[in-house]
Amino acid sequence: MQWHSSARTLLPGGGLQPMEVSTMFRYYMSFLLLWLLVLSNTYAGEVVTVIAKDYKFQPQEITVKVGTTVRWENHEKRQYHSAWFEVLGEEPGDYFFPGDVRERTFDKPGSYPYICEPHVESHQMKGVVHVVE
Repeated sequence: MQWHSSARTLLPGGGLQPMEVSTMFRYYMSFLLLWLLVLSNTYAGEVVTVIAKDYKFQPQEITVKVGTTVRWENHEKRQYHSAWFEVLGEEPGDYFFPGDVRERTFDKPGSYPYICEPHVESHQMKGVVHVVE
């Protein structure tokens, strides 16, 4: 079976030539991909990264807008950490190991202190996320 198209392209001399279906498909796919890229950037919230290394959260205190996702990355060689938000009623113990990532999206304004539960006493490993409108 062969597909035909009634679309035509303008030639330099002023004539018309039938447009190939594959060319039309490429145009449509390019437009669709561009549109999806625009939509994903419009609706995707910002991502802010906090590094856990040397028994510190870096940066220790951040301010983000509502809808922002904060990503904690463990850059240690051997040590596990946690980002425990006791103020949110969580239980401690969600540890992340070297190379692991934890994420949380903040949907309400406020200040959210957190600690690394196993290292807060020995290293004062803690941080704060301030969420603003």
